[in-house]
Amino acid sequence: MIRIGIVDDHAIVRAGLRNFFSDQVDLRVVGEAASGREAIDLVRAVEMDVLLMDLAMPGQSGLDVLAMIRAKVPDVGILILSGYPEEHYAMSLIRQGVSGYLNKECDPAEIVEAIRTIALGKRYITRTVADLLAQHLGRKEDVPAHEQLSEREFQVFLKLARGETAGDVAKSLSLSVKTVSTYRTRLMEKMGLASNSDLTYYALKNRLID
Repeated sequence: MIRIGIVDDHAIVRAGLRNFFSDQVDLRVVGEAASGREAIDLVRAVEMDVLLMDLAMPGQSGLDVLAMIRAKVPDVGILILSGYPEEHYAMSLIRQGVSGYLNKECDPAEIVEAIRTIALGKRYITRTVADLLAQHLGRKEDVPAHEQLSEREFQVFLKLARGETAGDVAKSLSLSVKTVSTYRTRLMEKMGLASNSDLTYYALKNRLID
């Protein structure tokens, strides 16, 4: 039996997934969460094989808590089910250790296939993601600027791009304001940008934020 945790801020999405999985004899939903913070509490309290998680949630997003979840349960497979297209987040997240990335427009049967693959300790790579990986091999100079950021730099970048202050970012990521400022300086240098307005424009242009 494959034990699954579902993290999504929409109750109807969680209910739909739970009902669909109930028809699969080898899958069992062992817990649900509606936010990144609840996801951390869930993996602390419940043993599972695969965590199915959205990225965009209020408060702490899936992206914000990904590192903490991996640190607490390094063996759990993490499957991202997101409304964002693969080309926007998949490459960065796979490099950060997620086991698979699916767009919410995928066929539900593919979610089941991905879960079964990940439960075996493998990664689930869609054709789209495989194509992206192939395009990026040996072409670091052509990699989009945001994909050259570290995991933490990427988190800070997205929060600043959404208009959060350094104090807001520090509080949500449990960092000092000085540390956030250091990350901001680094990511600005890597991306060749000069202001928070530039960050917002870049993120909107590349459809990294809504």
